[in-house]
Amino acid sequence: MSDRRGTPPPAPEPLPVPVADAHTHLDACGVKTPEDLAAAMDRAAAVGVTRVVTVADDLDSARWAAEAATWHPGVLAAVALHPTRTSEFGPDVRAALEELAARPRVRAVGETGLDHYWDYAPHDAQEFAFRWHIDLAKRLGKPLMIHDRDAHDDVLRVLAEEGAPETVVFHCFSGDAAMARTCVEAGYVLSFAGPVTFRNGGDLREAAAVVPLEQLLVETDAPFLTPDPYRGRPNEPYLAPHTVRRLAEVKGVEVAELCAAVDANAERVFGPW
Repeated sequence: MSDRRGTPPPAPEPLPVPVADAHTHLDACGVKTPEDLAAAMDRAAAVGVTRVVTVADDLDSARWAAEAATWHPGVLAAVALHPTRTSEFGPDVRAALEELAARPRVRAVGETGLDHYWDYAPHDAQEFAFRWHIDLAKRLGKPLMIHDRDAHDDVLRVLAEEGAPETVVFHCFSGDAAMARTCVEAGYVLSFAGPVTFRNGGDLREAAAVVPLEQLLVETDAPFLTPDPYRGRPNEPYLAPHTVRRLAEVKGVEVAELCAAVDANAERVFGPW
């Protein structure tokens, strides 16, 4: 486990029903080998997080994720070029991503979308790549996993202009309740991460409150966005129970009911592990 941001938090109380972490970056968590992966999955399974989707953000990460998904039965992969990395998105990159995305253990195209917070890639380059990833997801019949940072209106506009794939997942949903309602009405799936537990996460909790259980996922986005009370320390899938329990409070349901719902949603979205 990576210790680059301090001491890893202790394991939370195990969940009463197993859940899937719908979006994590295991390579960025310091997982490199099959042995590392098995250890991380053991830590997660000990608290009830038995399945994960490890997600790529560049081509090297995509190659690793596609391979790592064959190392452990509880791991699936998603591949794409993160919007902040789309300044160079030539034919060779697109061909490599298309081959990786077609592999059977790669179950989603993502994370792709738009990021208007960082200025690492021009907006027009991001939008070109986003449109290409949308088309790829539709051609492969796989879910599209959205990265949306400070770009809500433009993300929804591009999805509408291109025609969304059958399944769209808003990873680490960051909009307000109005945005959540728009996404719910469009049939999109909203995935919530650690920020829904933060003290300043009131808008996110209001958004989560309007999402039907059947359109809800839980994720860690590890090693980023560690949930309270360990914000700022290293994140990993075993910390997902903090977010699960906070969402159960927000939704006014028992933890076991929320677990069962989000795990069933993960299997519906990504297919059987």
